[in-house]
Amino acid sequence: MLDYFRNNKRVTQGFLALITLPFAFWGVDSYVRNADTGSEVATVGSGKITGYEFQSAMREQQDRMRAQFGGKLDPALFETAEMRDAVLDSLVTQRLLAQQAQSMRLSVSNEQLVQFIAAVPSLQENGKFSKERYQALVAAQGMSKEMFEARLRQDMAMQQLMLPVTEAGIPGQAAADRWLAAQLEQREIGEFRLLPETYLGKVILAADAVQKYYEANRKQFELPEQVRAEYLVLSRDAMMARTVVSDAAIATYYQENIDRYKEGATRRTSHILIRADKDAPSAEVEAAKAKADGLSAQVRKAPGDFAKLAKQHSQDPGSAEKGGDLDWFGSGMMVKAFEDVAFALKEGDISDVVRSDFGFHIIQVTGIRPERVKPLADVKAEIQAEIKRETGAKQYAESAEAFGNMVYEQADSLKPAAEKWKLDIQQTPWIAKGGKLATPFDNAKLSNALFSDDGIKNKRNTEAVEIASGVLVSARVLEHKPAALQPLDIVKGDIEKLLRRDAAAVLAVTDGEEKLARLAKGEVTDLKWSPNRSVSRSEAQGLAPEALRAIFKTGTDKLPVYAGLAVSGNGYALYRVNSVKAGNAAKNDPRVRMLSEQYARLVAEEEFSAWMASLRDKYPVTINKATLESKER
Repeated sequence: MLDYFRNNKRVTQGFLALITLPFAFWGVDSYVRNADTGSEVATVGSGKITGYEFQSAMREQQDRMRAQFGGKLDPALFETAEMRDAVLDSLVTQRLLAQQAQSMRLSVSNEQLVQFIAAVPSLQENGKFSKERYQALVAAQGMSKEMFEARLRQDMAMQQLMLPVTEAGIPGQAAADRWLAAQLEQREIGEFRLLPETYLGKVILAADAVQKYYEANRKQFELPEQVRAEYLVLSRDAMMARTVVSDAAIATYYQENIDRYKEGATRRTSHILIRADKDAPSAEVEAAKAKADGLSAQVRKAPGDFAKLAKQHSQDPGSAEKGGDLDWFGSGMMVKAFEDVAFALKEGDISDVVRSDFGFHIIQVTGIRPERVKPLADVKAEIQAEIKRETGAKQYAESAEAFGNMVYEQADSLKPAAEKWKLDIQQTPWIAKGGKLATPFDNAKLSNALFSDDGIKNKRNTEAVEIASGVLVSARVLEHKPAALQPLDIVKGDIEKLLRRDAAAVLAVTDGEEKLARLAKGEVTDLKWSPNRSVSRSEAQGLAPEALRAIFKTGTDKLPVYAGLAVSGNGYALYRVNSVKAGNAAKNDPRVRMLSEQYARLVAEEEFSAWMASLRDKYPVTINKATLESKER
């Protein structure tokens, strides 16, 4: 089962992406027992989703998205009902799966868990499982080893649960062929656009139209509250950059950590490989062995021809072109049978035929490097960077609390903190409340503190806010402008332009619908159609989805046929379908494979959705809207 997931991930990973957003995972047992405190946001079967869990999930998702977008994330995104619903729905789906997995008594043994973790490439070093890398991964998740493995067990149990469902959606060939033909069908079209600008001359606004719009939309013409501020940034990276590391410190660090710079013995080899997999038929194995024995005999007679014979006969595509050269490698980097022989030979020696899981090898050792310690000169830059990291991180950790205390205790000025930590006091231009702010004020906590009553009225320093890992900022308002309504005389021209264009867009739509009706009756209209182009459902050629739907919704019994639609705020678009080409494609057409996979995913998604609906029937879901809304606030 685990091999299947490692090698065939497309469909199942899609569903896992929907349900395993990196929220706080508590393990299957706690999903069902629900020992959390606080009012529940939802109940799922016999379990509950508490307000605490919901808020934790929101924070986890916000942190993940902030990291994904390089720290640039509008906090308003998480104030939308759509985002909150998506987070809650993901938690509900997790609970449904967890309860179903428990009811089916699905479990993951310790052996399965160990095998899965050991096989993850990023947790390996020189082809072997690295305990240090594993510990670093767990630490980076902010979890204990037990919590991390509980989460992983849960994910693996979910995979076991979903595999039969996602694999059950096998699309029927006839239906798949019809869907594929529809996606590949091509229609040759011409386009004619009726733009609002064409109709501006026909627009007559009522005398009081501008005044009425202004009165009805006063909020739209308010200038937001603004401040101009100064601020300080205490940064771990800046402290690292300022750290000066002496040659003596580098030499001391090198001696104290000498074991880190030891390199094990390495070999450079060339080989000739005749393939024969470990489970190949005996006849195939015997034939490969015979061929390898023959090449071994030739190499013994003429060792100088090794590279030439490797180019001609080796079945390892990665090394054959290089005369069989495998470059340098250390212990644990090759399969054991190969490595044991390579490390037993002397430089220049050629082995007998060696059997491995890949086939039969003839090995020549072309270089030997004994175990050595890297010279200080080779690792000096690395050590310098490491000392800077350690020193800067230590200085930041020691300074962070004191920085926060100073800007709070001496709240009428940033100068004392600037002088103590040798920081530049920076100033902002005018920045608007609620607008899109530049770093560091795109951090909601910092901007809220800056625009707080205390910050504006008393011009006190804000608290030190961590806007990113290892970055603290405190700011102070210098000047303030309250929100103000712009006079009508200033915005009158903009309102008139907006109203005229809106009215022109309505005229364009009306005229477009009239022209479409005339075209449908076969009446001749003087329209300058764009050059013809072919479009299909799978290749829209820049058309909007709604335009594509309108074009392919038309019947094609009699051509040409016409379609049209209003383009939001931009008039009307007419389309003339001139010809239709059936959706046929050769089996080796790359589009066929791509679309077939897409159809299989659609079918699997429908199966998955239906299955999830059945789980909702089995484990009824109730959303506590009152509690959810209170948590949102």
